[in-house]
Amino acid sequence: MDLRVFFQKVKEAEQTIAVDPAVVISLETSDGGRAGTRTEVSRALAAKLIVEGRARLASDEETAGHKASEEAIRQRAEEQALRGKVMINLVPQSPAAPIPAPSKEPKRPAKE
Repeated sequence: MDLRVFFQKVKEAEQTIAVDPAVVISLETSDGGRAGTRTEVSRALAAKLIVEGRARLASDEETAGHKASEEAIRQRAEEQALRGKVMINLVPQSPAAPIPAPSKEPKRPAKE
């Protein structure tokens, strides 16, 4: 394919894509590409993948499903990060119990 024709097709495909970033769904390719993988990409890259025959533009329902699953993954990651943190609450002692003063006697070495 002539490069001018290729990039003209990419430009035309990019103009038909309304959203940026766009969600594309991969197609099975002869070099081992797996079909059905959803990916969020820029409008220019989506157009290039579509013209190359490696992906198709996701429908509105597929895009909504992708965004929902990405949000769920993000929330799980945030929850996991919070579980890893140690939370400490400092509670002041009551005023009736004074803090003991350190002893002024020097420490004696332990006898063996």
